[in-house]
Amino acid sequence: MAKRRAGSVVGLAIALLMLAVPSAGEDFQGKVVRIVDGDTIEVLHSVRAERIRLHGVDAPEKSQAFGSRARQFTAGLVFGRIVTVREKGRDRYGRTLAEIALPDGRILNRELVANGFAWHYKRYSSDLGLARLEESARAQRRGLWVDAHPVAPWEFRRPETQKKQGAAIRR
Repeated sequence: MAKRRAGSVVGLAIALLMLAVPSAGEDFQGKVVRIVDGDTIEVLHSVRAERIRLHGVDAPEKSQAFGSRARQFTAGLVFGRIVTVREKGRDRYGRTLAEIALPDGRILNRELVANGFAWHYKRYSSDLGLARLEESARAQRRGLWVDAHPVAPWEFRRPETQKKQGAAIRR
């Protein structure tokens, strides 16, 4: 009898916890309170700031060419605004991966790529729309595509690439 009652209490506790915690993939709206970099923002969700990594795109790092411009572009579109977060999962750092819908219906992820402030991150996304937007931005030499040989962020993050670039700058 006591085991059955304890099992019921545990079951009830689990059910209540599941109701209190938003489920994965649940859309929510919140105010953008911080721009970390071009592809990472913080949005108020359940009275706390939740770190959101934009799904399917990779913007230049802060210390990389166009890193500041990508961050400014993102800030101009979303900082202080209410956005819709469409969760796509979590990354290996625990950040929410999401598509961000702007108040006017545009998608931040797509705007970054279309304007040349991010790459389509093909390693983690097979979105053909993002691929076409990147091709168009490249062809029209928008944003970072004005550079003859832009370095992708995933290449820039590799330690050997940073060493080579540092040596080139010192010359």
